[in-house]
Amino acid sequence: MKILQTQTLRGPNYWSIRRSKLILVRLDLEELADRPSDTIEGFHDRLVAVLPSLDEHHCSPGCKGGFLSRVREGTMMGHILEHVALELQTLAGMPVGFGRTRETATPGVYQVVIEYQIETAGRYAARAALRLCQSIIEMGTYPQAELDRDLEDLIKMRNDAAQGASTEALVKEAETMGIPWMHLETCDLFQLGYGKHQKRVQAALTSHSNILGVEIACDKEKTKKILAAMGVPVPVGMTIYSFNELAAAIDRLGGYPIVIKPLNGNHGRGITIDIRDWEHAEIGYDRAREVSSGVIVEHFYQGRDHRILVVNHKVVAVAERVPAHVIGDGKLTIRELVDRENQDVRRGTGHDNMLTTIELDDSTDEMLRLQGVTLTTVLPPERVCYLRATANLSTGGIAIDRTDEIHPETVWMAERVSHIIGLDIAGIDVITTDITKTLREADGTIVEVNAAPGLRMHISPSQGVGRNVAAPILQMLFPPNTPTRIPIVSITGTNGKTTTTRLIAHIFSQMYDSVGYTTTDGIYIGGRLVEKGDTTGPQSAQVILQDPTVDIAILETARGGILRSGLAFQHCDVGVVLNVAADHLGLGDIETIDQLARVKAVVAEAVRADGYAILNADDERVADMADQVRGKVAYFSMDADNPLVRSHVQRGGIAAVYTQDYITILQHDWVHRIENVDRVPLTLGGRVPFMIANALAASLAAFVQGVSVEHIRAALRSFRASAQQTPGRMNLFDLGSYHVLVDYAHNPAGYEAVGSFVKNWTGPAIGVVGGPGDRRDEDLIELGKLSATFFDRIIIKEDDDTRGRAWGEVAELIVQGIEQVTLAAKPIVQGFEQVISTAELPATHSIMLNEAEAIAWALDNAPENALVTIFPDNVTRAIELIMARNPIIDNPEAMFATEVKQDNVPVFDTMSAGSNGRHSSI
Repeated sequence: MKILQTQTLRGPNYWSIRRSKLILVRLDLEELADRPSDTIEGFHDRLVAVLPSLDEHHCSPGCKGGFLSRVREGTMMGHILEHVALELQTLAGMPVGFGRTRETATPGVYQVVIEYQIETAGRYAARAALRLCQSIIEMGTYPQAELDRDLEDLIKMRNDAAQGASTEALVKEAETMGIPWMHLETCDLFQLGYGKHQKRVQAALTSHSNILGVEIACDKEKTKKILAAMGVPVPVGMTIYSFNELAAAIDRLGGYPIVIKPLNGNHGRGITIDIRDWEHAEIGYDRAREVSSGVIVEHFYQGRDHRILVVNHKVVAVAERVPAHVIGDGKLTIRELVDRENQDVRRGTGHDNMLTTIELDDSTDEMLRLQGVTLTTVLPPERVCYLRATANLSTGGIAIDRTDEIHPETVWMAERVSHIIGLDIAGIDVITTDITKTLREADGTIVEVNAAPGLRMHISPSQGVGRNVAAPILQMLFPPNTPTRIPIVSITGTNGKTTTTRLIAHIFSQMYDSVGYTTTDGIYIGGRLVEKGDTTGPQSAQVILQDPTVDIAILETARGGILRSGLAFQHCDVGVVLNVAADHLGLGDIETIDQLARVKAVVAEAVRADGYAILNADDERVADMADQVRGKVAYFSMDADNPLVRSHVQRGGIAAVYTQDYITILQHDWVHRIENVDRVPLTLGGRVPFMIANALAASLAAFVQGVSVEHIRAALRSFRASAQQTPGRMNLFDLGSYHVLVDYAHNPAGYEAVGSFVKNWTGPAIGVVGGPGDRRDEDLIELGKLSATFFDRIIIKEDDDTRGRAWGEVAELIVQGIEQVTLAAKPIVQGFEQVISTAELPATHSIMLNEAEAIAWALDNAPENALVTIFPDNVTRAIELIMARNPIIDNPEAMFATEVKQDNVPVFDTMSAGSNGRHSSI
């Protein structure tokens, strides 16, 4: 066996809408292609011996042991690899359970899908599962040492990828509240929400955090001075910057006991407490200087350490922090007690564990010395021995919830301190002998104010009630009734995506200041090009969703991105599916139109429950997607009498139809007449049916999002299929004696759609045609057949990138298609510089492989009243070649315009349906 390819899916995808985090492996079984597991001697028993926990996998039988029964009865190795990869992750503390295995059109090659929590771990688990299965087949077992190493590696990957307890709590709470989130890895931030409604967090530091407040909190001496000036009890102390100042500072404090800590520090680093002599003062000074150039010397206050968490100037949790310690039993040494404590399953490395492993170091030795013991001392029963001077959880301390015990006056003071320092989230450290009393009564003091305080001690205290402190943080960032996301409109289909995307963006630009959209030619925000190129994948969509200026996202969503990574979003408000036709078949293991429809259906299935899927009622495969839509459905159709549309509207649904030359929306008992197609430049006077369909879909998408009929009408009138607004989409140029049409059609359905316009041209029709090299032979032959039905003369060129084919191979396949229609016609030009005679038979054709030269020849040799149609690979280059010939107007749709007689009927009618349920005619 061997893995041919591994992909990571991160959003709703072809395999699952709900389980978006999947690894897709393309697996070649090679010599095992015809050997199910029951034909491999002893495989079942050996697999169980290595991974007995596989007995928990139900699989298709739906019961414990179900998967292993499949192995015993005989199943293919791809299916086994799927389950092993899932189990390895589960054993490493990342429980996952979703998987799929399907054979591709290539015999013996399978697609294996496995769920993951951590990307790197999921990919590793797939490789490890392959090694394990191969080893059992070849050697009869998988060495325990290898399995242990795999699990150790997976656990390390889990720990390395852990975001910490604070971040994890915020993300989980966001999910509970239905707030979308994403990790901004370039700056290690987490974004909550989309577009202009987003907020950003880094642990407990938020986009609401006041930078001045953070600066003050990070300077311990400045914090203390500000609080002291405001009458807040703080420790008596001072800051020094050289060792020579230490003795004088201790004298000014009145002697020992003292605390020495770094001026700028966190997590308890560099702090030494309860110093009672000069020798240890020197040690404490050196330890603090390792962290900061400034050193704080303070009076040491007796009492217990408490952390008060204040969010949005309200106390939300209180925890007593107890330093790492052990309790004697009269039998074990201190070292042995530490080892036993570290065996607690709650302890581990990293912030994702409830408790942290206790490490022994020089500071431990110092604490033990102060208590008159060593690591080899056997403590008497119940004696407490502290291992750290500070109570930080990161050094092995524990937390006890005291939220319900804190005195109200201390609550008031903590909230006042958060206002004084200016922090939206503050961790206020208080030393007091009794948290239930006022600080005055218990000789307490506020020793520190921390920005970005850790949340772990409050979420999962060692003792007491855990507090959901993430909720008030999210409620501060997103108060009730505050939007968290911008509307998302996703558009997919085989043809018409870019035009429809641009038209929808144009409609919404009348309502929103900053419309962000992605297309095959670039990313646009606020009408400005941000990035040029084919930007129809999830990464480009995320540029829009991450931009804090964007009001609404209009996203062209191509099949490639869906198959490669899944959607960039979990849900959209409107999902538009225009059509499904043969294109890209044979790529990404999508072999049939039905499979392609399943890919496109991902957009419809990702629609929110209160959103709309806009489906083409004239395309059976698209219409059938309604069965899987969780949101609402609205249809568009070129046929006002489409039975599906009629029944849908009669049931109270919404639809857009083309009727009596009007783009019309039907809603319940109402008819909204939008505009006559003669006034819609995009349709070239109603002569381009597929553009009318695009306009229907766009109008309907806007309508269900609350755009008024007046705004939709105005946008339809002002949007043109020009090189500026829709480059490469039915761009018509007037060159005086002839016209040129540029369209990016590159599949049979696209050719056929353009051909419906070309066939109605009254003069000669010349086509400059080609096709992408990664299409099937039969698709390229079909392009030739179609070209021969509507062009009088054909020049066959090739794309700059032949996509793996030999130079000229695509052209020859297109010629085959042409010759099947025009048997008498033969190629008469080979090479780039020969000229075709103008007196050939209909549908004569020539091969001129260089696209730029083919276009130039067609433009130079076009007869009077001709229409030169160009299907370019490079749209920009084609338009530049045309513009160099100074067209009269770049988009003369006005030549098709005819007077629209109103017959005293206003342009917009709202009419009720007749009593028979059928809509009144307009």
